[in-house]
Amino acid sequence: MTSHQTTQTMKPATAAKKLGVYLEATPAEFQEGVVSRAELNALQADPPAWLQELRRTGPHPRPVVAARLGISIAGLARGGVTEALTTEQIDALKQEDPGWLRRERATQAEVRKEEVRIKEKRADQNQERAAQPRTSRS
Repeated sequence: MTSHQTTQTMKPATAAKKLGVYLEATPAEFQEGVVSRAELNALQADPPAWLQELRRTGPHPRPVVAARLGISIAGLARGGVTEALTTEQIDALKQEDPGWLRRERATQAEVRKEEVRIKEKRADQNQERAAQPRTSRS
């Protein structure tokens, strides 16, 4: 009895998401095929020129745009940004620093502070629980 190893594949959209690139900007052969786990690992380990260029100049998917602007994806939508942006467009937005972007950055900073506060509170509670003597049950 032999075991057959099946090649794990994914749709191009999934692979693009894992690579952090905008699918519509990838080469046609990437968009039309399927990507194996081995191919994805090879693309991550030694990105070809097209992938390096996409990562450098874009257009970038919304999660990357949001991260580069320091805001959430929902914040992008509230700011009216619904399309992929290039690095140049992201830099121009940063230079322009519109009011909505300042508000969203402030909101994101508050969210991060709250996440830290909650994490610290949970850590304190876990320490208190660990310090409490355990009672034995008969």
